[in-house]
Amino acid sequence: MSNIKEISDATYNDQTNTGLVITDFNADWCPPCKMMNPILEKLSSKDELGDKIKFTSMNVDHNPQTPDNFGIQGIPTFIIKKDGNVVGRLVGYQPEEKFRAALAQYM
Repeated sequence: MSNIKEISDATYNDQTNTGLVITDFNADWCPPCKMMNPILEKLSSKDELGDKIKFTSMNVDHNPQTPDNFGIQGIPTFIIKKDGNVVGRLVGYQPEEKFRAALAQYM
């Protein structure tokens, strides 16, 4: 079972305003997004980072408002928020070790 919560424009603020949250902005047709899926699934597990970081996902085709608010032009884009404030952004495919290291600086 996935520990990644699918969110929408309507639920984004409520789902990302407390704790450490990463949102994966993606689309079904995006090859780099699909390449990130196994990495996100692994890192979001309770044995990995799932107990420290809340993992969320938003399809940009179904939810255009939030990506537009962030000026997202390329996907995947990962927005990292801590207690409701944006603290980081990663764009494009990230190898697992690089992604893990980037997340570690926010914990």
